[in-house]
Amino acid sequence: MDLDKDLVMRPPEIIETERLRLRPPVPADAPALFAGYTQDPVVTRYLMWQPHRSLAETQDFLRHCEQSRQAEQAFPWVILNKAGNQVMGMIELRVEGHRANLGYVLAQPYWGQGYMPEAVLALTQWALDQPQIYRVWAVCDVENIGSARVLEKACWTREGILRRWIIHPNISATPRDCYCFARIK
Repeated sequence: MDLDKDLVMRPPEIIETERLRLRPPVPADAPALFAGYTQDPVVTRYLMWQPHRSLAETQDFLRHCEQSRQAEQAFPWVILNKAGNQVMGMIELRVEGHRANLGYVLAQPYWGQGYMPEAVLALTQWALDQPQIYRVWAVCDVENIGSARVLEKACWTREGILRRWIIHPNISATPRDCYCFARIK
């Protein structure tokens, strides 16, 4: 048994910060996620999927999250505001050997209040505390100023531009340029 692998592949169920609680998503989260952001074309503009047209799509998404977590392919967490226990968004870590890729999304009412940098910092710190993780990285569309600011506020380094890196179907059917950000140990 590889103890280091077990440490990386078993992230904590709950991660808490001063204002936030991150926990695995559950089926009961679907209505709040649908109302909060999965159907919102503004929030989903720079994501790799199109806005959900129904609550059923969000429920399917949550089933996929559970399967990914069980298969140890990805580790999604719902982001909750500790003060009111509101579902605000999600954050996910995908471990790839010695590195981990991060993705996140936040409902519009919570933008600009420092919530996402707080969540990113907490998850980044946990990942880099693992002995075999040396790099946590993420990409964002070059026009997604808000996401770039999140990563800058979380003390990540913008390493460069990845040309024609990712398709954001809500903007274009062709690959778009993305900034690559990372934190390393």
